[in-house]
Amino acid sequence: MAGRQKEVIIDEVHQNQILRELYLKELRTQKLYTEYHVNPLRKVHTITRKPMSWHDNLEEPEDARFLNLLHHASLGPRKKYPETQTESQEIGWDSEPLVSPERGDRRLNHFRVYNDITLYKAKMWSLGEDDRHK
Repeated sequence: MAGRQKEVIIDEVHQNQILRELYLKELRTQKLYTEYHVNPLRKVHTITRKPMSWHDNLEEPEDARFLNLLHHASLGPRKKYPETQTESQEIGWDSEPLVSPERGDRRLNHFRVYNDITLYKAKMWSLGEDDRHK
């Protein structure tokens, strides 16, 4: 089988013919677009108005219905609706604690207590002493 191997000779004529075919194929598949338009499926960002323009700063009457609608939209769901609208709103809808928290009850509240020695060590650690694990 070693004797049957085909020797590949790179010929400039064949190489030029391959490049020409590649170039013609690219020209067939390319399409030049000269007309552009906005994609109707994509949201368009609005451009802000110029702040010093006189026609953009004209006083317009307030639309009470629109302001009321805007205020209602900014409210949270618990203030908009008397009960949940979706199942995911059911989680956390009634967020008031069942038992009123008493801050003085030592069984439930474990606050940090600073004594002289704890204040001293906290200051040493903040200054860079590194014997926390000794």
